[in-house]
Amino acid sequence: MNVSAEQNTQRPQPGKSAESALSSLLQAWRARARTSPLWLTLVGLILVVVALPVATTLWLALSPADNIWPHLISTVLPASTLQTLLLMLGAGTLTLVTGAAAAWLVTMHRFPGRALIDRLLVIPLAMPTYIVAYCYVELLDFSGPVQSTVRWLGGWHSSRDYWFPDIRSLPGAIFVMASVLYPYVYLSARATFVQQSVCALEVARTLGRTPLQVLFAVALPLARPALAAGVALVLMECLNDLGAVQYLGVQTLSQSIYATWLQQSNLGGAAQIASVLLGLIVCLFALEHVARGRAKVHHTTGRYRSIPFQDLTGWRGYAASVFAAMPFVIGFLLPFLQLARHAFTYAGKSLELGFYSAAANSLMLSAATAITAVSLALVLAYAQRVEPNPFTRTAIRIASLGYAIPGTVLALGLLIPLAGIDNSIDAFMRRTVGISTGLLLSGTVAALVLAYTIRFLAVSLGSIESGLEQISPNLDAASRALGETALSTLGRVHLPLLLPALGAAGLLVFVDSMKELPATLLLRPFNFDTLATHVYSFAALEQFEEAALGALAIVVAGLVPVLLLHKAVAGGRAGAE
Repeated sequence: MNVSAEQNTQRPQPGKSAESALSSLLQAWRARARTSPLWLTLVGLILVVVALPVATTLWLALSPADNIWPHLISTVLPASTLQTLLLMLGAGTLTLVTGAAAAWLVTMHRFPGRALIDRLLVIPLAMPTYIVAYCYVELLDFSGPVQSTVRWLGGWHSSRDYWFPDIRSLPGAIFVMASVLYPYVYLSARATFVQQSVCALEVARTLGRTPLQVLFAVALPLARPALAAGVALVLMECLNDLGAVQYLGVQTLSQSIYATWLQQSNLGGAAQIASVLLGLIVCLFALEHVARGRAKVHHTTGRYRSIPFQDLTGWRGYAASVFAAMPFVIGFLLPFLQLARHAFTYAGKSLELGFYSAAANSLMLSAATAITAVSLALVLAYAQRVEPNPFTRTAIRIASLGYAIPGTVLALGLLIPLAGIDNSIDAFMRRTVGISTGLLLSGTVAALVLAYTIRFLAVSLGSIESGLEQISPNLDAASRALGETALSTLGRVHLPLLLPALGAAGLLVFVDSMKELPATLLLRPFNFDTLATHVYSFAALEQFEEAALGALAIVVAGLVPVLLLHKAVAGGRAGAE
């Protein structure tokens, strides 16, 4: 009897046994957790590559062959900087108002077609700004259908007989930018409004606030960080744009870099203008940080209530539908119909004028960039997981800044180091084997893939980091305790689980690469066209309709990731049915 009692007291309890086993696994993993220095080395190399364009640009700006700062300050910079700031101010304000208003209306109200309009409002993001600019010039120029109709209705024959806004102007550029880029603000505001506390909104109503007062007094202040992030993305796109502003006759800093480099053959002057553009980007990051503020907003309860929708019926419901759908009509539907009309009318001629080769080049470049960017992003994200130290965290932040660097600056900053590497290899091969290697990097497809990868690395990095965060660290511990290395754990455990995130990251990079224009114009090999440069070349010759099929292909390729992005951002509210 005593023996059995003693055996009962010594018998381990199931809970304690599992806990001790897990503790043993964690201790064994920590004992083996030393990783190879290979990860930190790879992170360092990626960091050097990403920082290279900025470092080269600043070096060229500070030590040019000819000091033309006085000339730039007296002629080019004042007008270019002013035009750039006005474009950013106008587009930022218009997208903020449009995106926030549409997001509030869709989130808090029910009206006819609300679910469909919610999806349609993000579709303009698939339209590159330069294609929308080409379409609206076709629509609104003197010989376009709109002014032709106005002259027919008024009985006029000359442009001096009536006034019509000029689309080839700064206000026209602001209109084009805002009509395409407002979804950045809409998605940010929509995600924030969906997750806001219903209690805070209802308290404001009980204090006598009207729905409009609740928006301005409660909802918008709570959404300030998200709105600041959305507007910051819009302003970055304004700084990067080249095709639209050039076609509309707006002299921005990006356009001035292109003109100084290619038209005046002054690389040092282009670098000096680029340094001013980089300074604006730094100021933009600082302003975005201030606009976000330090305040943190979160729910104080684990219970989530459904949003109390306000039903809009009758004429109010139809008016809300029209108002909510207008950004989609302006930013996508009208340009798309213009594209489709030209594409079907000139399909045969477009196919004869290089469409197939441009499409093949775009597919090849985009696929190579997607594979490269996803691979490098996976290395960075996994290095931060296995070596979570200040160096890897800093590398992640710097790599994420690549998206903020305009394509013109990237091209300028890569030209000199790539040319230097080519010359060194060529000189070495001439000395050793008497063979000239020529251009291996600069002026080749490799240079384009490198530029695209630096610019869109942040896009793939976000998806992969999000995927890794959802994989339990216990899997790492179990794998390492069973004798696996960090690299074999990545291959056997994480990669199978990361396939959806890797696919999403690759798709986003692929589509962004299809649309990229500035870096492609400046770094492409001779007689090498992508769909973007194919469309740009015909538009510059005022023959845009003959390249409409290529423009339509770019837009269609961008639709799928945009809709997937909407599903991820506005897919639902925690705790909702």
